[in-house]
Amino acid sequence: MAAVKLDKKQIITENILYAMVWTVVFLVPILNSKLMAEEHVNLDGIIIAWCKIAPYFIIFLIHNIFIAPALLLKKRYLWYIFANIVLLAVIFAGVDLYERFIEGKLFSQDVSEYIQRRHASLTDLQWYWNMLLGLFMIGTNDGVKMIFKSMADERKIEIMKRQNLQAEMDYLKYQINPHFFMNTLNNIHALIDIDTECAKESVIELSKMMRYVLYDSGSQSISLQNELQFVSNYINLMRIRYTGNVDIEFNYPRSNTSHIFIPPLLFIVFVENAFKHGISYNSASFIRIDVECDQKNVFCSVVNSRNPAKTPNKAGIGLDNVTKRLDLIYGKEYSLKIDDSKPEQYSIKLTIPITK
Repeated sequence: MAAVKLDKKQIITENILYAMVWTVVFLVPILNSKLMAEEHVNLDGIIIAWCKIAPYFIIFLIHNIFIAPALLLKKRYLWYIFANIVLLAVIFAGVDLYERFIEGKLFSQDVSEYIQRRHASLTDLQWYWNMLLGLFMIGTNDGVKMIFKSMADERKIEIMKRQNLQAEMDYLKYQINPHFFMNTLNNIHALIDIDTECAKESVIELSKMMRYVLYDSGSQSISLQNELQFVSNYINLMRIRYTGNVDIEFNYPRSNTSHIFIPPLLFIVFVENAFKHGISYNSASFIRIDVECDQKNVFCSVVNSRNPAKTPNKAGIGLDNVTKRLDLIYGKEYSLKIDDSKPEQYSIKLTIPITK
């Protein structure tokens, strides 16, 4: 649909350009009459001049409307050359017949001689000059058409790139969904054996998150407030599972952030990663999540302890996908710093520009 709108806009712009050029061409005889310091505009002379311009206008119309779209733009070059030669020959043969047998009957001899003396007629040139001028006009028309076609092709390529980009982002985002649900269901499964009541509460929290993942996160962007609520629900679910040995801290803006928009399911990957690799049942563990924002950027920091018994934090499906999504959405306008140099903790710091 967008490509169709662009094509229509291009056609309108191209036709406006042609109309402006030909308006100037048809105004030249009037201006020429004024420049000759005549007291009154010679209407007969202007009409005769327009008759002399008319063959080139007819050539332009036939070429622009029929020949170029049917042959040139479809790359039928031999037929295109042949059609233009036939067109010029027929038009100028008709002009020759008109000047020999018709023009003298329409206008007085004095007026005809006046126009000849003022050189208002383009077709008073020799035959080969008329052909050359006709070919030049056709070539100019071709040049303009090819420029507009090139612009249209670039727009179509840009639209296709954006569509492919959106498809890739959707693919990466929807890869996160089953990954997220698999981890969450594993947590609830573990709770069933430990505490049935807690497992029931977990199912309720999970239903809230499922509603967000399946419905709200389908858009290209979501309010920061909704994303933070989703992360908070996930953290509440994790608090049910883990004991008091785990210090979970979540700090985020308490003010209204519904006017700030970010890509959905962006922070949850880092939070999941922290719970997966940073929690130990046998020793004290911690997770600190801080989300802040100013007038230009949103900052997210996730710091967690490292559990030697588990596989060290590394880029899995979630982290790989979120990095690719960030590249596709923000290009070089975001910052993601991962620090795994300390044996006792792992940290991620993300900075993204605000979209309002």
